[in-house]
Amino acid sequence: MKQNPSKQKVIKAASTLFFQKGFHGTSVRDIAERASVNVSSISYYFNSKQGLLEYAVTNYYEDYLSSIEKTLNETNLLTPMDKLHSLISTIIQYKQNNFQLTCFIQRELSLDSVFVREMTVTYLAKENFYLKKTFFDLLGKRLKSDYKQYLFMQLKGMLITPYILHNDWKNQVVGDYSRQLFVKKYVRVIKDWLDFTVMSSEDIKRKAVN
Repeated sequence: MKQNPSKQKVIKAASTLFFQKGFHGTSVRDIAERASVNVSSISYYFNSKQGLLEYAVTNYYEDYLSSIEKTLNETNLLTPMDKLHSLISTIIQYKQNNFQLTCFIQRELSLDSVFVREMTVTYLAKENFYLKKTFFDLLGKRLKSDYKQYLFMQLKGMLITPYILHNDWKNQVVGDYSRQLFVKKYVRVIKDWLDFTVMSSEDIKRKAVN
């Protein structure tokens, strides 16, 4: 479906301002000025600032889950490890491509924002299902459930840390090339962690059997 350029400009402007100033610190006039559109255009497309936020977050998660589902379908015949590697690459790439909105959403979730929690609960549950199933398929069945859950918590933490602690990275990741280099290097670190985790898990399984 063809996207409306003016509408996309408004969403991009809003994402930047929400990231920089927060939702409540951003006015409709701020968004209109940054997007170089009339305030009435925002009312026409989204009804209100709240409607704009709902649209942006919903669109973010629908595209995000579509990219995850596409990756899982394309890697269905690969080994569990290769499948998870591809999934992690897709997730980090998407978050990096939508850096400011990702950071804003993660910040709101960490503050337990009622709106974002209500908006994303279904999407987050679906993301959690896909990621956990792929990760647990890799680990197998011999590990205790709570042990696997703790490992899964660590994996999820690595996937969101750059977007919660983005101030720690801002001087190291500047420009599109730098961001793509970050994706490549950070995905490699997570893959190394996975390799180590699987090796350690195999040792635990052998000890359990013996």
